[in-house]
Amino acid sequence: MERPDKAPGDVLELPPAGAPPVDVALEELEFVYAYIFARVGNRADAEDLTQQVALKAIPRLRSGASPAAIRSYLFATARSALASFWSARFGLPEEELHDEVWVPSEQPEPAGESVERVERILSRLPANYRKLLELRFLRGYSLKEVAAELGTT
Repeated sequence: MERPDKAPGDVLELPPAGAPPVDVALEELEFVYAYIFARVGNRADAEDLTQQVALKAIPRLRSGASPAAIRSYLFATARSALASFWSARFGLPEEELHDEVWVPSEQPEPAGESVERVERILSRLPANYRKLLELRFLRGYSLKEVAAELGTT
């Protein structure tokens, strides 16, 4: 759902208050997509769900509705679409879904040979580089956490 006229990180201007509700909704769908993608984790499902939201919500928009009301309605519709999606995925009724429900990722255990190879490579590095790589990639630290741990900026 990338727009060709906007680069990532550009400031997005919202439509003026008197804009037609469909225009407001179309501008907001980019944010709805990001919201859905953050919850399903893959592009194909996020695009499908965003399309479902658009098809369900846009025809029901009231003319004269404020941009905030349209945004709220789109996100409420997105939550409903997500509930249906996860209900189907887990085989549970929507009423039984809870916020803390999540799908565990199935990552295979690293093979012994690859672990030994990584340890061999890391042992050849200077201590500061080895520590940086271990913190960042083996322990999953953010860049800020690595800098704090190493006492750098």
